[in-house]
Amino acid sequence: MAKKWFDSKVIKIEAESSTTKRFWVQVEGDEIVDFKAGQFVTLDLPISDKRTKRWRSYSIANAPDQSNILEFCIVLLEGGAATTYFFEEVEMGTEIKFKKPAGGFYLPEKIETDLVFICTGTGVAPFRSMLWDIYNNKIPHKNIHLIFGTRTEDGILYEKELEDLMEKMPDLKYSVALSRTKILPEKKYELVKGYVHPIYQKYFGKVRNDVDFWICGWSNMIDEAVAKLIVEMGYDKNQIHYELYG
Repeated sequence: MAKKWFDSKVIKIEAESSTTKRFWVQVEGDEIVDFKAGQFVTLDLPISDKRTKRWRSYSIANAPDQSNILEFCIVLLEGGAATTYFFEEVEMGTEIKFKKPAGGFYLPEKIETDLVFICTGTGVAPFRSMLWDIYNNKIPHKNIHLIFGTRTEDGILYEKELEDLMEKMPDLKYSVALSRTKILPEKKYELVKGYVHPIYQKYFGKVRNDVDFWICGWSNMIDEAVAKLIVEMGYDKNQIHYELYG
């Protein structure tokens, strides 16, 4: 029977932006943490006496590699008990208990359509996992368009890594929307002012049956994207897959 809970320790912490940090945890012993790219784990954190108020779910940011190490990309939310704990109390060696990976937000074994990944903030985490999984395992795929939104240039997560990945994956297009910036610097990828929605409307305005949309982020962004894709643009709901952050 598969193990339900894992005991781990924080082995590495890095700042990814002024409000976002990357945390790596390693499971004790040599046990492999098996998961599919795009899945999440639920952490049991010491932030409440009530069990259900201690649990927080985070997407796994690294690709499956048959190891016992997981990475999480966490943004500091004002007043958030879990993120405050991570930013103010978690340090090297902190023990973290988590449930086995779960969730249905992962790609099919056989990728038969173009993929459009739409995300904001740390919602990029599952897509980073998927992209590296595709690249590392040479998974056959068609075109992939990653559309990422944040407020300012400081919030562009995994920027250099994704630029490098574009060079390794010719079928990968990367677009970034900055909602609160005045001047757009020159980048190796497409950079626009505003939000993510005009980008996919521009490239996929004409309905196609050979494309699937994968969306990850806060509920208001997802609600708007789903409404635009289905109601305004005419896509079938079966072409849209999403993971809510709240």
